[in-house]
Amino acid sequence: MSDATPKKTGRLAKIRGGFSSLRDNYRMTKSYHRWVGWEMLGLFVLAVAIIALPVGLLLNWPTGVLLGLPVGLLAATFWFSRRAMNAAYARIEGQPGAVAAVVENMRGKWWITPAVAVTKNSDLVSRVIGKCGVVLISEGPSTRVAHLLANERKKTARWLPETPIYEMQVGTEADQVRLGRLQRELTRLPANLKGAQILEVRRRLDALTTRDNPLPVPKGPMPKTTKIPKSMRG
Repeated sequence: MSDATPKKTGRLAKIRGGFSSLRDNYRMTKSYHRWVGWEMLGLFVLAVAIIALPVGLLLNWPTGVLLGLPVGLLAATFWFSRRAMNAAYARIEGQPGAVAAVVENMRGKWWITPAVAVTKNSDLVSRVIGKCGVVLISEGPSTRVAHLLANERKKTARWLPETPIYEMQVGTEADQVRLGRLQRELTRLPANLKGAQILEVRRRLDALTTRDNPLPVPKGPMPKTTKIPKSMRG
């Protein structure tokens, strides 16, 4: 009996933690999408009706409702996940290091080295490695990051002269990629490298990073008050 009680308490704690996390996510999402609750309810009712009506007319209404309920829940959950993701992007958009936070949670095999180049204005360039090759992604106004990208491209090309190198500017300006579209833009790039080639690219660039930046770089969005070491400034 004594062994069962701690297990039961642990399960209850996990359930409470799950509900607490869901509540926090909903509140965060609602702060950016005011009508998300009504949108989920509308999709739920619509999905249930689409399934329940024809099944109810052809067979019986209880069967139609039982089949429609899980479909409605799935539709509402899917919509909430999309809204929550958009809200999460909006929450960190504009913060230095937001690109790293997005890439690290992307599906597929992507490796990112945050802040391979940083300025005193917290403009930065992160380096991403994938099947496409190397992608240099900047954060900051276009007028200030263009030279950062150009310098980092030259440096990378010296170590990897035959590897495709792409450049992206993440930001809110007209010619930049919004943070919420970054994953889509990266996955649209062509697959130029295979497993062994990717490992070789990672090995060479890891050596470059160790040489240029001996200090470890924190992952994820960085507070705007963070002081940047002089050795890392552009």
